[in-house]
Amino acid sequence: MELFGIPARYKAPSFSAQASTGQAVRLEDFRGKYLVLYFYPKSFTPGCTHETILFRDHHEQLHELSADVLGVSRDTHVVQCEFAKRYEVQFPIIGDPEGEICRSYAVDRRVWPVAKRVTFLIDPEGFVVGRFSHELRIAAHLSDVLDALRKLQASRAPAPRSPRVRET
Repeated sequence: MELFGIPARYKAPSFSAQASTGQAVRLEDFRGKYLVLYFYPKSFTPGCTHETILFRDHHEQLHELSADVLGVSRDTHVVQCEFAKRYEVQFPIIGDPEGEICRSYAVDRRVWPVAKRVTFLIDPEGFVVGRFSHELRIAAHLSDVLDALRKLQASRAPAPRSPRVRET
């Protein structure tokens, strides 16, 4: 299996949190599909809004590649609901105000209560197969994820068969 930005595939840390959709979300809910789990510093800031809009605008394309999307920041649940509503985000966004999820994925900043801008690609079995970190090149998260998903899909597809030639 091809890996992206990490030396080895590893089990994604489990989590459970209330999402902007009003439902509780757990890592296990995404089994059977790829999960694009992106962490961002702060809702309603220009870069984080841009990143979320990119994932929103490409949500259908990601879905066609068998991937769901989940956003996480250290904002509160209420802020995440307002953020998702204002920008018409169709995927869940979760708040992690205490930083538990951020720490379990090693994206929490030590002295400043915000997450690092990091995107994880988790496979259908719950293993991390990609980690993308671009603090300033925000659009690179989406392009990296799309490239990785396309490569993973291509590696899972059966090899094309050569046409049979009838000998006469």
